[in-house]
Amino acid sequence: MIKNTLFFLAEDDEDDRMLFSEALIEINPAIKCVMAKNGEEALFLLKGGLFELPDFIFLDLNMPVMNGLKCLAEIKKTSFLQNIPVVIYSTSSSKEFIEESLALGASNFFVKPPDFTGLINYLKDILA
Repeated sequence: MIKNTLFFLAEDDEDDRMLFSEALIEINPAIKCVMAKNGEEALFLLKGGLFELPDFIFLDLNMPVMNGLKCLAEIKKTSFLQNIPVVIYSTSSSKEFIEESLALGASNFFVKPPDFTGLINYLKDILA
């Protein structure tokens, strides 16, 4: 695991943001996580509001103001962000959304698990 790993999560649901943060703390309390409530806020932070670039970006698919796919497209157009792995993080398992996400440059499409342990296991796999 990278010593000072920084995750970035864009997620409009407060409960999902809290679970994500708690899962990272359980894996390793040294992992940092910056969060945004929608794609527009995410781009603002990623393009200049952060002191350091994240190691991983997670984008919820369905968010107000700007959804995950539009945010993903903008991230991949931005030279200093385009090589950061972006994971679309969604309740949807639609083949169409998965294919579109991967075509836009997502490194993975992760369907939100039904339990906390599933989230922890997925995040551990990402860090391995």
